[in-house]
Amino acid sequence: MTDAMQTLVLGGGCFWCTEAVYTQVRGVADVESGYCNGSLPNPTYEMVCTGQSGHCEVVKLVYDPAQVTTRELLEIFFVIHDPTTLNRQGADVGTQYRSGIYFTTPAQEVIAREVLAELAASGVYRSPVVTEVVPLANYAAAEPYHQDFFARNPNQGYCMAVAAPKVAKFRKTFVRLQKE
Repeated sequence: MTDAMQTLVLGGGCFWCTEAVYTQVRGVADVESGYCNGSLPNPTYEMVCTGQSGHCEVVKLVYDPAQVTTRELLEIFFVIHDPTTLNRQGADVGTQYRSGIYFTTPAQEVIAREVLAELAASGVYRSPVVTEVVPLANYAAAEPYHQDFFARNPNQGYCMAVAAPKVAKFRKTFVRLQKE
């Protein structure tokens, strides 16, 4: 790791699935499930699930940009979730499941907007991308039982049905970015 570690926070639906992928990415030193950009300080999972707190389920990535770039992290992000469904990922519905990029540096914002513009121009998606790009605010770590959920519960039904296919898609699509 270098002294120039950066933090980027991503909301791509259920944090168990997103965390399961990013723990396997080269250069990502830490992945933490949490909540951000809501109105309440230190929300609980139950509060976030009501949709009333305004928080998004997210993963906080601490990464070494010398090993994996912000652009590469976002390329993974747009492959492992559907950025065209507003407040929804599969069967998970609510504002807490919105697609979001929560940047911590001006450079991350620029890169995120460039990637979004490229996606829009490419025609990859039939529907418009609804991913929000806003500064990180009001972040809180999720409860301990949410951390490393997929790694601890690979045979749990949701993990097998939703998280495992995302991990498999990452492994197939991003071989060069996998941890050794």
